Amino acid sequence: MIGAIESLGAWCNRHIRAFGLGFRFFVAMLSKVPSALRRRRLIRDQIHFIGNYSLLIILVSGLFIGFVLGLQGYHTLSTYGSEESLGLLVAVSLVRELGPVMTALLYAGRAGTSLTAEIGLMRAGEQISAMEMMAVDPMARVVAPRFVAGVIAMPILALLFSTVGILGGYFVGVRLIGVDSGAFWSQIQGGLTLFRDIGNGMVKSFVFGIAVTFIALYQGFQARPTPEGVARATTRTVVSASLTVLGLDFLLTALMFGGG
Repeated sequence: MIGAIESLGAWCNRHIRAFGLGFRFFVAMLSKVPSALRRRRLIRDQIHFIGNYSLLIILVSGLFIGFVLGLQGYHTLSTYGSEESLGLLVAVSLVRELGPVMTALLYAGRAGTSLTAEIGLMRAGEQISAMEMMAVDPMARVVAPRFVAGVIAMPILALLFSTVGILGGYFVGVRLIGVDSGAFWSQIQGGLTLFRDIGNGMVKSFVFGIAVTFIALYQGFQARPTPEGVARATTRTVVSASLTVLGLDFLLTALMFGGG
């Protein structure tokens, strides 16, 4: 019994300490964002690294998600004679939920692990220590520009995911199945709202971008300077970021759409 209590206490102490370290890291990173905004070249290069290199998997995944929504949505709506609402079903599903969430999960697996591995290898190669020895703040030079770039890139990727997904739903529903093209687009135009649907979806992707990028940078910065330490940090990035995105999605959906 005493051993179980000691184990529980050690577990709580370990996680409280990790939370405190993460909070301090987040505050320190945010304090360096103003100086990072003046490093436009660094931010531009990181947006290219994060966004452009993630673009292919985002577009291909969005296209196939649109295909699946077109097929499943048509077979569901045809049961009730509402095939003309296929466009609205596809658009709302993508813009509100699947676009931000799937993009965040893919972003965590592609860009998040790259950020963690990059910073972890910099620490393993003592580049972070060398910067500190030369009075160069690694938070301002390395971490903050990547954080700003990730927060900027994530909503853009989510918007592209949803756009390509809608086109995929259009191709399956209109070109392959035979839903009326005018009804497909008019339902989207009449039912999709700018602030409630598109705006809330962009807010979700912005929050996911903050969460996933922070987790990736923190895990990389705290990784042990060994190959095993970097490998474990990248694994923790994917697991922690994925669970965080799903939890935040529930909270944000409850706040945005819970009132009906």
